[in-house]
Parts: sequence; structure tokens; C-alpha cells
Amino acid sequence: MAHNHGHSADDPAIRTRALEDLLVEKGLVSTDALDAVVQAYEQDIGPMNGARVVARAWTDPAYRERLLSDGTAAVAEMGYSGAQGAEIVVLENTPQVHNIVVCTLCSCYPWPVLGLPPAWYKSYAYRSRVVREPRAVLAEFGLELPADVEAKVWDSTSDIRYMVLPLRPPHTEGLDADALAGLVTRDSMIGVGLVAGPPAAAD
Repeated sequence: MAHNHGHSADDPAIRTRALEDLLVEKGLVSTDALDAVVQAYEQDIGPMNGARVVARAWTDPAYRERLLSDGTAAVAEMGYSGAQGAEIVVLENTPQVHNIVVCTLCSCYPWPVLGLPPAWYKSYAYRSRVVREPRAVLAEFGLELPADVEAKVWDSTSDIRYMVLPLRPPHTEGLDADALAGLVTRDSMIGVGLVAGPPAAAD
């Protein structure tokens, strides 16, 4: 599917950047404060929506089936939707297949469930390399896939945004959905990381 890559003066990203520059220039806000807010939405506030979706899928088999068959509708059940969501397709990781999400031509991203895209996701290095050498890129994130696990890369578009349903870690059978959501990371829902079990499980 074709991407829409036009960037006019009406582009929200351009207008947002201009507003940021003006606020900093006027001394109304510092760049550190802006960076802290962006980091919160990138790593905590935004991805928690997706983490709750994942946790529900792990604990509710009927919801998991709905999520995999119609991600947009299932995510909307949780109250997460918006113009940036487009159609959300959820990709299930299995012991045999590991999914990774990218947008090779720009930075299409499922904002309603993952918040703001991290800087590395938008970088040319990630966008160009993960399709050609996914295992090497994953290794740079600290994820070494076993040789018998297939790495599948999915290219998001302006019409379809992908989200990964990561594997549920072992030793989490007694955890409720809230506790499970606390384990899920943004990177695991993009596919460049795994979900680690609770600290006690490592003992």
C-alpha cells in the first residue's frame, strides 16, 4: 500500500516543532521539560495502553481471538482508538515465529496503543536495516533469536499499523492482568525485545 509522505506547513509534526521552538525561545518552557514529557509518553504513558491490551489477551482467550482477527475493534473495546491508529493488525509471536514491526518509508506507528514512536524507530538506520538483516538489528537490542525461530518483518503503512502480541513469559500463571501489564514493554510490542518474567521468577 502507498504511504502518504507529504509534509506541508499544515503537517502536525511541523507545527508542533514550530510551537516547541517558540515556547523555548520565549522562555516559557525548557528543552529538558519537553524532553521529559516526550520520554514519558514514549516509554510509560502511551505504551501502557498496549500493555493492558496484551495482558488481557494473555488472560482472556476469547479476547485474544478477537484481537488477532480484528485488532482495531478489539483495541477499541479497551477504549483505545484515534486518527493515528488507522487499522491495527496484531501479530502473535510464537515459539516458532518472532515478529518485528517497522515503517520503511516514514514512521507510521500505532499511537493509540504505543504512544509516541521512539527516536530509533524513526531513524534511517533502523528503517533500512531491519528488513535486510533483522537478526543483526535484534542482536543490537540485546535479543538473540534461536536459529530455529523465524524472524518476520512487517512494514507499516498509512492504512495499516502493526502491533506485536509478545509471548507470555513463564512463571506468570498466578499474576492478574494488572501485574502482567506491568511486565510488558514498548519494545516487546514492536518486536525488538521480549517480555521478562517477574524478578522473583529468576530466583
